[in-house]
Amino acid sequence: MGLELARVEEIAKIINVPEPPTSAKKKKKHKEPKHGSWSIEDSENQYRIKGWGEPYFSINAAGHVTVSPRGDRGGSLDLFELVNALRDRNLALPLLIRFSDILEDRIERLNASFAKAIARYNYDGSYRGVFPIKCNQQRHLVEDLVKFGKPFQFGLEAGSKPELMIALATLDNPGSLIICNGYKDREYIETAMLAQKLGQTPIIVLEQVEEVEIAIEAAQSLGIEPNLGVRAKLNSKGMGRWGGSSGDRAKFGLTIPEIIMVVDRLREAKMLNCLQLLHFHIGSQISSISVIKEAIIEASKIYVELAQLGANMRYLDVGGGLGVDYDGSQTNFHASKNYNMQNYANDIVAEVKDACAEKKVPVPILVSESGRAVVSHQSVLIFDVLGSSEVRSELPHPPNENEHAIIRNLWEIYNTINLENFQEAYHDVTQFKEEALNRFNLGYLSISERARAEQFYWACCRKILDIINDEDYVPDDLEELEQMMSSIYYVNMSVFQSAPDSWAIDQLFPIMPIHRLGEEPTQRGILADLTCDSDGKIDQFIDLRDVKPVLELHSLKKHKPYYLGLFLAGAYQEIMGNLHNLFGDTNAVHIKLTPKGYQIEHVVKGDTMKEVVGYVQYDAEDLMENIRKKSEQALQEKRITLQESQRLMQNYESSLGRYTYLSPPPRD
Repeated sequence: MGLELARVEEIAKIINVPEPPTSAKKKKKHKEPKHGSWSIEDSENQYRIKGWGEPYFSINAAGHVTVSPRGDRGGSLDLFELVNALRDRNLALPLLIRFSDILEDRIERLNASFAKAIARYNYDGSYRGVFPIKCNQQRHLVEDLVKFGKPFQFGLEAGSKPELMIALATLDNPGSLIICNGYKDREYIETAMLAQKLGQTPIIVLEQVEEVEIAIEAAQSLGIEPNLGVRAKLNSKGMGRWGGSSGDRAKFGLTIPEIIMVVDRLREAKMLNCLQLLHFHIGSQISSISVIKEAIIEASKIYVELAQLGANMRYLDVGGGLGVDYDGSQTNFHASKNYNMQNYANDIVAEVKDACAEKKVPVPILVSESGRAVVSHQSVLIFDVLGSSEVRSELPHPPNENEHAIIRNLWEIYNTINLENFQEAYHDVTQFKEEALNRFNLGYLSISERARAEQFYWACCRKILDIINDEDYVPDDLEELEQMMSSIYYVNMSVFQSAPDSWAIDQLFPIMPIHRLGEEPTQRGILADLTCDSDGKIDQFIDLRDVKPVLELHSLKKHKPYYLGLFLAGAYQEIMGNLHNLFGDTNAVHIKLTPKGYQIEHVVKGDTMKEVVGYVQYDAEDLMENIRKKSEQALQEKRITLQESQRLMQNYESSLGRYTYLSPPPRD
């Protein structure tokens, strides 16, 4: 244990950084001025990798993203070279790479933060973190969490009966907690109580009034004195997407009158001694430390009052909410947070200590259910670009005097666009484009003339955009021009499978090329996935001052791969992904740093087409037989040759056994 305590002190020193600013992000769009030749530092600023990536991600001198799985402890991998090496092992893209060392480092940092806060405030209690399995239920990841958490008695939180089954069978750390949340029936509660006989420490959190009677009956029937807790609906509100997780209308939890009812009923059943934990949850991804402080103050008061009512209070579970700085801005913007892990631990420890000292109540063991902050950083999704579609803005040949006046007017505007009149010019060319469309619809403009008008319109827009890109400020009425002129990069992935929160709740994730970062990204684009759904795209990207509608990208090179990485998506995305268009789970690989480089700990193959059609109740053999019958019928009717029929059957059968994603051409 001495070695582990030394490690905690080392991590505590690393995370002792000044408090970040608390101001929200500015909403006015602001352009960075261009300057000379492109450098690695320019890419660092462009993609904000130092903001969201430290201490795990950076850019090396070769212009490749590097991964430092152990954070500040040293050792790094070139992500581009790693991807190529994995592709050489027939692991096709898209590919989810999990870094076990990052997971271990996140657990150590969280425990070190609380250890330092406990020492700073002379707190007489301790900290026991739990990981909410709902964030990422993948077996290898949960097993790693249990292994890495053993020195800290790190436990698990189950929000459903299946998750309870995982927790009971996986957790083997003496003294570690299993927090039992969610809706519960008699079987759920009995199973948790009986697990105490195995030497485990499950705490059944009562979240509905009806559950107290089930718990009392089960305890009396089994002759077991259970560990019980209550979840409180705090008056303190969260903020952002999950602000409704607290308050009187929250989905889970008990109001103060209901908590008193539970206390009275347990006292009546002579089981008040079983009530040991108070739990609350004010939402996921809390971006402002002030919200956390307010909730802790209220919860601490409730904890103290329960202790004074005679409950055997031992634990205060502050729930989840510890945020991740997805955009690196260190603000209370919804994709960021204006505090660090140490600020979070300090405020919890200080507020709880003060509340208990005031009423002379022993301080509790502190519990947190930090899932997002633990697992977000450990996985990176790598996908390749299959092609692009660009707005054609080449200047057509000049019009002659006989061409339509709209075309000649657009040509004249193009020649006069300058720094003084570009805003006026934009409105003029937009008006002429609309007039051209109206005249075409009325039959007064031919399709060739309409095409010429649109060509001149886009050429004018390109010239205006070039002027804007050199300016520090973009007028409000021209903010959409960059998006209008952007390219579409077609990427080999499914948003619905690999980044469902991007589609469902507009979650922002850092996305950037993992190579060519010594080159200036001259293109601006959005990402379109493989699904045939108009929502299958990503058109919101992180930015310091706002959300960007386009991402800076490089021009594609023929027969050269172009890899993009989606970062900080290790929480929720895998389990919430769906089979839209039957694009299945991606290939996944677990990487661990070694003195000689790295080793591949686990390979989890992605879904094949046979597997995904099976998910929707198709039998691959039946499908093959149907195609065989159709081929035989076509042969008899001489609509297909024998060679063509055999080729079709071979392709069909081999496709069923292949990855659901596309196979790019081989690398040069």
